[in-house]
Amino acid sequence: MPAEISKRIQQSRTSIYKVVFPNTTNHYDTLFGGTAMNLMDEVAFIAATRFSRKKVVTISSDKIDFKEPIPAGTIVQLTAEVIDIGNTSLKVKVDLFQEEMYKDTPQRKSISGVFTFVALDENNKKIKVL
Repeated sequence: MPAEISKRIQQSRTSIYKVVFPNTTNHYDTLFGGTAMNLMDEVAFIAATRFSRKKVVTISSDKIDFKEPIPAGTIVQLTAEVIDIGNTSLKVKVDLFQEEMYKDTPQRKSISGVFTFVALDENNKKIKVL
């Protein structure tokens, strides 16, 4: 991989933290899956935009694995990294880690997935991602 591309990938890595508040949970008092996917798409979008510096839109999400429930009152960290670059599209891997708010325990990866974006021009036509 060219050094310029590696540098762009490194500089576009994105991480955000959120708290799982009760308004984001389901009837089991755990993070609602749709909310988790929304957060994952958002952090993936930021990474894709930072990488390409172009208008991008989500065109697909690959298999999203929910490994364990995330209870209300938990801190989550979402990390996104570009993992594949095509001509007009790119893929971003997102991992969601959870940590207990009031205990000093290690983070655990709880959800992971891949989101694909396409770059668009001012007329919403596909353009080269780089």
